[in-house]
Amino acid sequence: MDQKMFCFQCEQTAGGKGCTGGAGVCGKSSAVANLQDELTGALIGLARACQTATPTAYTHRVVLEGLFTTITNVNFNEETMHTMIDKVNAEKAALLSNEEGALDKLRKLFGSSSDADRAAANFEMKKVWDADEDIRSLKSLILFGMRGMAAYAYHALMLGQHDDSVDAFFLKGLRSLGEDLKMEELLPIVLETGTVNLTCMEMLDRANTTTYGTPVPTEVPLTVEKGPFIVVTGHDLKDLELLLKQTEGKGVNIYTHGEMLPAHGYPELKKYKHLKGNFGTAWQNQQKEFADVPAAFLFTTNCLMPVRPSYADRVFTTEVVSYPELVHIDDNKDFTPVIEKAIELGGYKEDHEMTGINGGKTVMTGFGHGTVLGVADKVIDAVKAGAIKHFFLVGGCDGARPGRNYYTDFVKQTPADTVILTLACGKYRFNDLDLGTIGGLPRIMDMGQCNDAYSAIKVAIALSEAFGCGVNELPLTLVLSWYEQKAVCILLTLLALGIKNFYLGPTLPAFVSPNVLSYLVENFNIHPTSTPEADLKAILG
Repeated sequence: MDQKMFCFQCEQTAGGKGCTGGAGVCGKSSAVANLQDELTGALIGLARACQTATPTAYTHRVVLEGLFTTITNVNFNEETMHTMIDKVNAEKAALLSNEEGALDKLRKLFGSSSDADRAAANFEMKKVWDADEDIRSLKSLILFGMRGMAAYAYHALMLGQHDDSVDAFFLKGLRSLGEDLKMEELLPIVLETGTVNLTCMEMLDRANTTTYGTPVPTEVPLTVEKGPFIVVTGHDLKDLELLLKQTEGKGVNIYTHGEMLPAHGYPELKKYKHLKGNFGTAWQNQQKEFADVPAAFLFTTNCLMPVRPSYADRVFTTEVVSYPELVHIDDNKDFTPVIEKAIELGGYKEDHEMTGINGGKTVMTGFGHGTVLGVADKVIDAVKAGAIKHFFLVGGCDGARPGRNYYTDFVKQTPADTVILTLACGKYRFNDLDLGTIGGLPRIMDMGQCNDAYSAIKVAIALSEAFGCGVNELPLTLVLSWYEQKAVCILLTLLALGIKNFYLGPTLPAFVSPNVLSYLVENFNIHPTSTPEADLKAILG
C-alpha cells in the first residue's frame, strides 16, 4: 500500500514506526504533513541561497517561523501552510535578486537550472525519509532538534533577544539535511545542535527574566472563580502579558494552562491581580477538560489538539498556531474577539473546584535557577548532613500513551530524603502531590517550562562545582519523558554536555536507528524506562 504521508517525529507515532495513512496520530492530515515536508524543503533551499546571498534579520525570522510551524500540534491548516511556503520562497527569491552575482554562484554550486528562481533548489524531503536508516536517523535528530530550538529562539525574539550564532546554525543545520554526508560527518552536527540549543535556552532565560523578573516560589490555586474567564495555553509569555493588559478592569479573569503555569512565578506577571490560577492539567487532556466550559481559550504555541464541537466556538489561535475555521489573532495582537467571547459565555456561576490528577487543589511553581541557587548553601549543607541523599530531575513532555503513569508512580516511590526537580508539562503527572519538605525546601520543585531545562543545567553545574566533582558524579539522576521536538533539542543538549546515565521514556524515539541507539547507549549510557521499582533500585541500590 502506498504511503499517503510519512511522519515519525513525535513519541506517539503510529506503531512506534511512523504515521503513513490519511492522518497522523496527532490529528494532522496527510495533506498538511506533506506540506510540512514541502516547507522544510523550501527552508533548505533558502538556507542554500544564504551561501551566496547575505541573510537579513527578516530572513532569520522566516526560518524560525517555518521551523516552528512544523512542530507537532502547531499547524493543522493547509491554507496557512501554503502561505508559509510562499513566504519562504519569496524570501529566497528576494535574496538572490537583490545581491549581484548570488544567483550565478548558486548555479555553479548546484548545477544549471532551467528555472533561475529555483537555482537554490528546494529539497525533496523524501530523499531523507528514503535514505539509509542511520543517515535518516542522524538527519532526523538535527531537523527535529532545530524545530524545537526554533520555538525557543522565536519566543526570545518576541522579547527582543536574538543571537547571531544561533541564527547562523539554523542555516548550517538546514543545509546539512540536503547534503550527501556520512555518519561521521553528521554526528558532530547532531552534538552541535545540542550545544547551540544551550545558547538558545540561555538567551530565552535572559529574555524572560530581564522582562518579567526572576521567578519566585508561588502557590497556584486550581479552583476557577465565578465570572468570565480566559484560559491561555502554550508557552509565549509575551502573549499572556498583552492579554493581561487588555483585560485589566474588564471583569475577566485569566487562567494558565499547560506550559503557561510557570508564568505565575514571574513578578511582572504576578502583579496582575486578575491572573488567578491554573486550569486543568497537561495538553493531552484538553479535549475532555475543555468540553462545554463557559470560557474562551487562547493557544499561543503548540499543544493544540483537533478541536471538538463542544468547544470549537470558543478557541482562538495566535502566532504560528493555525487550525481550520478558528479565529486567528494576527500580529496586531488585538484580543478583543477573545475577550468578548469570554464575557458572552459568562464563566461559572459559582466558584468551580478543579484538582490535579492526584486530587491536589494547588500546585507550586517558581523554582528557577535564580531561586534554587539563592538557597544553594542550604541545599549543600543538607547534602553534607545527609538530609538529602539524591536529586531526581523528573520532567519533560507529557502525552496520552498508556504507561505514562510511570512518572507518577516513580515520584510517589522516591524516598523521603530525596528531592524532585521538575519542568515542562510532564510534571502534571505528580505536581499536585504533597511530598513534604527537606530543610525547609519542598521536595518537589517546579523549575518552569521545557526550556527551563537551562535552569536545571545551571543548578547541576553549580552543585558539581560546590562539591568539586563532575556532573555525572553528583547524586543526580535525570528521568525524562518526551513527546515532541522541544524535548529532542533538550536531549541533544544533555548529550553535548556529556551528561550520562539518564532514563528516557515512555518509549524510545522511532527515528533513532539501532546503530545510532547503540552509539548513544555505549557513549552516554541512556536507559529506557522500565518500572519505577526496578529503576529506583538500579539508581539508589
